[in-house]
Amino acid sequence: MRKLRSQSWFGRNDKDSFIHRSWMKNQGIPHDEFDGRPVIGICNTWSELTPCNAHFRELAEYVKKGVHEAGGLPLEFPVMSLGESNLRPTAMLFRNLASMDVEESIRGNPMDGVILLVGCDKTTPALLMGAASCNLPALAVSGGPMLNGRFRGKNIGSGTGVWQMSEEVRAGTMTQEEFTEAESCMNRSRGHCMTMGTASTMASMVESLGMGLPHNAAIPAVDARRQVLAHLAGRRIVDMVREDLTMDRVLTRRAFENAIRTNAAIGGSTNAVVHLIALAKRIGVELSLEDWELGSDVPCLVNLQPSGEYLMEDFYYAGGLPAVLRQLGEQGLLHREALTVNGKTIWDNVRNAPNHDEKVITTFAEPFKPKAGIAVLKGNLAPNGAVIKPSAATPHLLKHRGRAVVFENIEELHAKIDDESLDIDEHCVMVLKGAGPKGYPGFAEVGNMPLPRKVLQKGITDMVRISDGRMSGTAYGSVVLHVSPEAAAGGPLAFVQTGDMIELDVAARRLHLDVTDEELARRRVAWQPPAPPTRGYYKLYVEHVLQADQGADLDFLVGSSGAPVPRDSH
Repeated sequence: MRKLRSQSWFGRNDKDSFIHRSWMKNQGIPHDEFDGRPVIGICNTWSELTPCNAHFRELAEYVKKGVHEAGGLPLEFPVMSLGESNLRPTAMLFRNLASMDVEESIRGNPMDGVILLVGCDKTTPALLMGAASCNLPALAVSGGPMLNGRFRGKNIGSGTGVWQMSEEVRAGTMTQEEFTEAESCMNRSRGHCMTMGTASTMASMVESLGMGLPHNAAIPAVDARRQVLAHLAGRRIVDMVREDLTMDRVLTRRAFENAIRTNAAIGGSTNAVVHLIALAKRIGVELSLEDWELGSDVPCLVNLQPSGEYLMEDFYYAGGLPAVLRQLGEQGLLHREALTVNGKTIWDNVRNAPNHDEKVITTFAEPFKPKAGIAVLKGNLAPNGAVIKPSAATPHLLKHRGRAVVFENIEELHAKIDDESLDIDEHCVMVLKGAGPKGYPGFAEVGNMPLPRKVLQKGITDMVRISDGRMSGTAYGSVVLHVSPEAAAGGPLAFVQTGDMIELDVAARRLHLDVTDEELARRRVAWQPPAPPTRGYYKLYVEHVLQADQGADLDFLVGSSGAPVPRDSH
């Protein structure tokens, strides 16, 4: 076997290798473990402030067992954890920072391959992006979804139930006491959101890209089979090092096309658009916003919240992602030859996958929703593009013309949305500015704006909403997101005024502001950009972040540097 990278630390008979080995031995590692066997890093995003990943210390122990059994040396290391439920102003602000932590931790340390322990939304793309910029053998293990939420005899989905019930409280159809009671009923086990939100979507992307083992997406976090998957991943990563199965052999253009079509078939989150574009740029694959139209004719097969009825626990019992991938392959919508981390093609992994419940995983003959992929919109309001998730929208609002009601920032929205004097009804188009990468900063999940109380009290539950922000993958509605360029970058969204007419036509992929070019030019002259941050990471981020259609990575992180052995440290 070739000399492994870690031997540049541990395999010499000089002062430097003495230092590297001797200090490691204070953890009780025997001398013969430095004999040239593969050293496997376990990149852990455990944190009690990231509740979705709070069980990762235990999960890491199962990975270690597998690594030892396969003849490797496992070494666990921490990286910045990103908890969507707690981290302000938004976890997305720190996705790129965490990816830098991952990249430099891998490159600067003696490891030959890496297991990526991922869970809450942004930890998955952050770790994949950082690892891709090093391009060592890598395998992602998701922490798994929570068990179904149960409240008063019914299933409630994490995130989705929050948006539903909070609107019911504001409409007066649910009491505050009932709302508080539901808190403990929704999230009742370890794991990430059990809806098809961004966490479950990205776990599905891991599997459909070939970066995780079969069934990575859906095994519940508390199911012993999640621990088995981690154990097997530990074994497999050692063999991947011996085979030199690096990330660029798995993350090909065909793998990304598989993931795009998979996202459509599962009714996945719009956030996958930004994350996969950013990941592709790290590994050197050409992937544009327009490429997401590859999924536009793919039906939504999976009947899960927020688009449908069921939850991830049900999805796993029905057959999980392999049952979906098999159908895509049978319809000619899967690149069957795409390689995966277990050394087999994706088709080898799923060709015999059963579907145990066609109410949860429907068929192409009778799909849950037809043509459900992410729709890419363009027009004078979004010259570089915007996105909408048709499967989560109200059908009659997919073609709509209405009067704009503009909120310059999230604070103005919160201050005015329930003001009875606000001139707004269900036919209006709500517009939020200042929610994009530069504007918030960080590209926050505020695009699914709450509806005005007076509209909710009519029994109306959806309106067209447009912003340069994102929305949680657990959210729903006729929500246009990721408008690019964003308002803070001087995009046309910055110049929209209350009273302007806006036209949305999803079938025609059109988003149009009914204002003349001459009037927009006049408004541009009068526009003042927001004051930028003056220090720290916020300053670095705002100065270098790319727009939504480019993946919102930092411009200087695009591409990769590999993992050459750095110069000696002593």
